[in-house]
Amino acid sequence: MKQLFFLLLLISYSLNGIAQNQLTLKEQAAILYMREEEKLARDVYDSMFAKYDVNPFGNIRKSEQIHMDKVKGLIETYKLTDPVEFKKDTHGLFTNRLLQKYYDDLISSGSLSFTDALKVGAKIEELDIHDLNEHIKQTQNQEIISVFNYLKIASGNHLRAFVRRLKMQNIAYNPSILSKEEFEAIIVE
Repeated sequence: MKQLFFLLLLISYSLNGIAQNQLTLKEQAAILYMREEEKLARDVYDSMFAKYDVNPFGNIRKSEQIHMDKVKGLIETYKLTDPVEFKKDTHGLFTNRLLQKYYDDLISSGSLSFTDALKVGAKIEELDIHDLNEHIKQTQNQEIISVFNYLKIASGNHLRAFVRRLKMQNIAYNPSILSKEEFEAIIVE
């Protein structure tokens, strides 16, 4: 019985390794990064909705949970260790130090005023689009490309929502991550 247990354990480790070996290290890193980047958006929007109690934060934070779930599907498919579950999905807590710094800075900026919060939302969506574009360039895996393209389309919708809300306040948003051309192409859709 003991030998059977160890044999099954060995097979489990082997299958786990096979799934991970189907991905390059860059693909694995991209999936894990995007899982937490989508969490960053959800957590910031949750905080902004709690502070200002208005849309687009209320609606978009729910979308970000769906995006997190889409990336979690990739994590499960390829048997990766989920960084969000590692931190018990604690609000505002990230394993990636860069994303932790982004979160802290974005919360600080967005807490200054509702207008600043909208700018933070637009900046997050710019960051998502930029990072997704970079990750898509580095893979041939159609499943990853499909999920990342889905996220990119949604981020474009969210970016338009934040920019539209800023325009309602007579404020023009200038992109800080995307080029002016990339930004304009998304906004005019």
